[in-house]
Amino acid sequence: MVRIKKKLSGKQEYYYLEHAYREGSKVKKKELYLGKAIPKDIEEIKKNFLSGIYKEKFYKTLDIIKKGYSADLRQIPESVREKEILAFAIKFTYDTQRIEGSKLTLRETADLLGKGITPTSKPAGDAEEAEAHKRLFYEMLGSKKELSLQLILEWHRKLFQATKPDIAGIIRRHQVAVSGSKFMPPFPAEIYPLLREFFKWYAGNRNKIHPVELAAFVHLKFVTIHPFSDGNGRASRLIMNFVLHKNNYPMLDIPYTGRNSYYNALERSQVKEREEIFVSWFIKKYIKENRKFLS
Repeated sequence: MVRIKKKLSGKQEYYYLEHAYREGSKVKKKELYLGKAIPKDIEEIKKNFLSGIYKEKFYKTLDIIKKGYSADLRQIPESVREKEILAFAIKFTYDTQRIEGSKLTLRETADLLGKGITPTSKPAGDAEEAEAHKRLFYEMLGSKKELSLQLILEWHRKLFQATKPDIAGIIRRHQVAVSGSKFMPPFPAEIYPLLREFFKWYAGNRNKIHPVELAAFVHLKFVTIHPFSDGNGRASRLIMNFVLHKNNYPMLDIPYTGRNSYYNALERSQVKEREEIFVSWFIKKYIKENRKFLS
């Protein structure tokens, strides 16, 4: 948590940034002196301050994960690698769809995507969207394009063209709400300016920010803009893995069973307008899910 702290020395006020975090059983603090007044660019200073903390605390571990992952790829036969990708595609599709309300079980998703067996007792739309997501996932893996609005609109269209053609690849023109969340998405008139700002930010930071941190930011920023009538979470998780894969880091699946901590981190970041909440959660989750590459 980054907060502005005021200290008094005599009658003079001095301002600091303070970040408290837990390391094992201990709570540690980092401080940055701001001066006698809060700078106008305080938000940029906060981001740089936090990024420095991430660098000190996490970057070395993340780079060890990348090294271990790359070594693992070199040793695995191609046929085994293909099976691993399929297994990830199935689990990722199941979890990302289930988070958004799909009724398919993991076994039904595996039978559908791995064996072509369509469940007869579940909504046909859930099966169609799962198949579309798997195809899109593989397309994303092979894409040489850079992230752009055109690319994301194309992905969204392919994901929903069979089940919800009236919203597929179309930026919403109406207000929406997120069920069960205190966060209210932007008004329709705000969406295009926010998207322009997002892609400008991405172009300026994609080679400056650590790839795992970048994946966390793009996920949070895009889902907060909430440009579509439906499918914003699925789109943002695809974008997240696009960034990780493009930078040769292992991809991340956010399990349906762990959705509560994921929801809480997103909502707290959005409501409090503090990106560091979700980014910190994301990096810790990423390290936990990729511990096997640290040995």
